[in-house]
Amino acid sequence: MKAAVLIFWLLLIQTFTIMASVKTEEQKYKVVQSQKDFEIRFYPSATLATVYSSAKSYKELSGNGFRTLAGYIFGGNESDTRISMTSPVHMDINNSKSSMSFVMPSLYNMENLPKPNDSSVKLEKTDEEYVAAIRFSGYASDADIKSYSENLRNLLNEKGIAYYGNFRFLGYNPPYQFFGRRNEIIVSVKWESN
Repeated sequence: MKAAVLIFWLLLIQTFTIMASVKTEEQKYKVVQSQKDFEIRFYPSATLATVYSSAKSYKELSGNGFRTLAGYIFGGNESDTRISMTSPVHMDINNSKSSMSFVMPSLYNMENLPKPNDSSVKLEKTDEEYVAAIRFSGYASDADIKSYSENLRNLLNEKGIAYYGNFRFLGYNPPYQFFGRRNEIIVSVKWESN
């Protein structure tokens, strides 16, 4: 009986979590080409809050990076403003300088975002870009990120699509959402718009 009640409450919480994530503002992009296993997207410029790190793995970067950025959006700024969480969370994990970024809600820009209290949080505006994206589900791990990055690299090579820069991870769900998780690997591509 206790197990059934526990399962009921867990499913109820997960349902509300999934419903809340549907309402979360998602970074805008336009799909310009769909392939069987990946797609090419155009991302307009966006405003990000970013922390840089010497971390060399997802596990190292995710905890500290998330806490620092969450501190900023939950009021750790000059005006004590609470800023809504968006998705995805961007992670660029590499051997030189890794980073984690939160996309700021579309109502904010570089002029109206409050200054972070923590000087390690940098406010930045991205350039517009074309990327290739491949999707996977579940909880991400360093092994998943490496595997899907290699898979995307092979697919782009097969199709003769030129790419550049680091393969980056996008995570769309809060850590307490167990079902319906969405993760992606993206990389910048050279793409001619029609």
